[in-house]
Amino acid sequence: MYMYMFMIFLISLLCNLFPTLLSMKSLMNREKSTPFECGFDPKNSMRLPFSLQFFFIALIFLIFDIEITMLIPLIYLMKKINLLIYFTMMWIFLLILLMGLYYEWKIGSLNWLF
Repeated sequence: MYMYMFMIFLISLLCNLFPTLLSMKSLMNREKSTPFECGFDPKNSMRLPFSLQFFFIALIFLIFDIEITMLIPLIYLMKKINLLIYFTMMWIFLLILLMGLYYEWKIGSLNWLF
């Protein structure tokens, strides 16, 4: 029993130390000194706030990503539950999505030019 615990400890220690020993760490690395382009303009100051257009695109992506993850189990439920309950759940789900889409459209976050 102690041999297994020792082997598990040794393997986890090697898995944690091996990448650290192999990585090349330097303070002035070319990749680290380049700006991170995630909704930012790399030619401007990094102290400026990020664009709201990028934030809204990311928010819409998350909404549709969650929509897909919620629709997949409903496909599997189609054969197992009553069709009236299934279609009621689908209509409620689509109604909530359409209300969210209408709200985004109303506040103007679907306009790509700000």
